[in-house]
Amino acid sequence: MVKKGILLVLSGPSGAGKGTVCQALIQDNSSIHLSISVTTRAPRPGEQHGKNYFFISREEFEQMVAQDQLLEWAKVYDNYYGTPRRWVEEKLVQGEDVLLEIDIQGALQIKKKYPDCILVFIVPPSINELQARLISRGTDCDDVIKRRLSCVEGELQEIPKYDFIVVNDKLEEAVNEVKAIITAEKCRPKYFDLQKYLQWGGLS
Repeated sequence: MVKKGILLVLSGPSGAGKGTVCQALIQDNSSIHLSISVTTRAPRPGEQHGKNYFFISREEFEQMVAQDQLLEWAKVYDNYYGTPRRWVEEKLVQGEDVLLEIDIQGALQIKKKYPDCILVFIVPPSINELQARLISRGTDCDDVIKRRLSCVEGELQEIPKYDFIVVNDKLEEAVNEVKAIITAEKCRPKYFDLQKYLQWGGLS
């Protein structure tokens, strides 16, 4: 009887495990779709249009911005990235849930344009654990790790703007908490299709 899907936005410091939580959610629930971004960068080997990204020209992207067709967007180095409003809204109308893993700036942009979205902030159990995770990934040099850690305090100051906070200590527990947030959100009256309920019971 749920009349539309929910838009769930996950953010948090680098190393908090946002991507791992997202992948686990998608694997456990086929009705959750990871949002596909539009970008002006060229496809990398193996990437597919409409699966990894929607690859478009700079002119097309700028037109989408001008026509307010993006829920959020940003310029990263020389390329643009954004979340297409139409794709997201079509999924939600179909009763599908849409999941975004995005930085704090983008998440707050989306909240302004789509107030019904649910913002979830993922944090590690401690700053020491965060540092250990960044080091164990082996993808960043010491200077990059220091820079990421220096940004954490400022990122944590944005937590009050979020709807929920989930501590990612044990992955399974963190994923279950996010699932519980989705379940609770869908119990709100605004997601209940009263007309369909009445028709189902023969009252309308």
